[in-house]
Amino acid sequence: MPGTSNKAGGTLDAYRRVLAATGRPLPVVSFLGRLPVAVIQFGSVLLVTRTSGSLATGGVVACALALGQVAMGPFVGRLADRRGQRPVVLALALLNGLTIAAYTLGALAGLPTAALIALGVLAGATVPGIGPLARARGVALVRREGGDERVVNAVLSLESTMDELSFVLGPALIGVASVVAHPAYAFGAAALLVAVCGTAFALHPTATAVPPAPAGTRPRARADRPRLPRQVKVVRVGLVLLGILLGGCGAGITALTEELGHSDQAGLVYAAMGVMSAVVGLSMAAVPARFTLRARWRVATAAAALLSLPLIVTHSMALLYVAVTVFGALFAPNLITGFGLTEQAVPRERLGEGMTAAVSAFVGGQAVTLAVAGRLAQAHGAAAAFAVGSLAAGLAFLVALRVRPLQAAGETATPAVATP
Repeated sequence: MPGTSNKAGGTLDAYRRVLAATGRPLPVVSFLGRLPVAVIQFGSVLLVTRTSGSLATGGVVACALALGQVAMGPFVGRLADRRGQRPVVLALALLNGLTIAAYTLGALAGLPTAALIALGVLAGATVPGIGPLARARGVALVRREGGDERVVNAVLSLESTMDELSFVLGPALIGVASVVAHPAYAFGAAALLVAVCGTAFALHPTATAVPPAPAGTRPRARADRPRLPRQVKVVRVGLVLLGILLGGCGAGITALTEELGHSDQAGLVYAAMGVMSAVVGLSMAAVPARFTLRARWRVATAAAALLSLPLIVTHSMALLYVAVTVFGALFAPNLITGFGLTEQAVPRERLGEGMTAAVSAFVGGQAVTLAVAGRLAQAHGAAAAFAVGSLAAGLAFLVALRVRPLQAAGETATPAVATP
């Protein structure tokens, strides 16, 4: 059909313009640089449980690692906005590689839980934020080349797809390492990847696309920085709820596969959800501009709430694969739209901070829920964990109703009163 071919051609053209602005090596480097985050987040429970013999210890240490990343993520973005991406990412990539190695050696040495928690916090706190900073860099590059909202949307779609693929490949690497030898091998690879590819991302010529604020104009106090519109904080609440949704689904998948006697397939179920999300994420660049971000977020959150409900009543592996795959189609649209709303609303000089804070909101919701919903599933079954996710999706829809029409990027922010 002519309309379909025109839409496909427009989508491909948008991605060609993105690659022309960034250069083809940059997405590869940024993907490999963010892959270690997925490895250590998903693999921490397995590594510490294997070395300590305690699932509870594994869960606590993994949660500490995620919370370290959540706490420091916005600070990393703020520092990159003030000093430039190059020095910040360069220092943190090397430091993160060392802390991941120390964390791995500590687990293998059987250190006390308190020491492992401290090492986990350090490993999370030193994450260089390559994913959100790559978003900020890509948006800056295409806007510098005169790209319109369609091309910006293609940047966000590509970045979210790479995130999804990393969270498919990360657990797969952990799974393979666990079966072949030991999960510590995957952690060793993660330490090497973040040091090498993080350094390459920092030194790439495009790092200058997001220049640091001139020394004379850097805010000396918190009050001197451009204020964020209230709607940015509303979007972050929505992203926290989406993190809770994914955390509840993750705990439910783990619990249900165990209940059905197929715990070895939990990784494959995650992969099915991630692959579908990644495929749909790439197609988001074809969404017409007249379908506004505000309307898109309302539709995406409502659909996620509805499509998460079948998971609560799923009691077989076949139905679980079907339900999770269908549900996965709605996840990337929610994340891409949340990042798009953030990109449009934050002041240009706070874009890195805005993106890292958005990621931290999502990861924080997911990390806490994995720990809480895991205990809930253990006490009341997988359906309870899935119900937590569905409730969060419903609340995310209510939050999406509170987002006002966005100002153009760079306009003076006015205090926004969230209204339907």
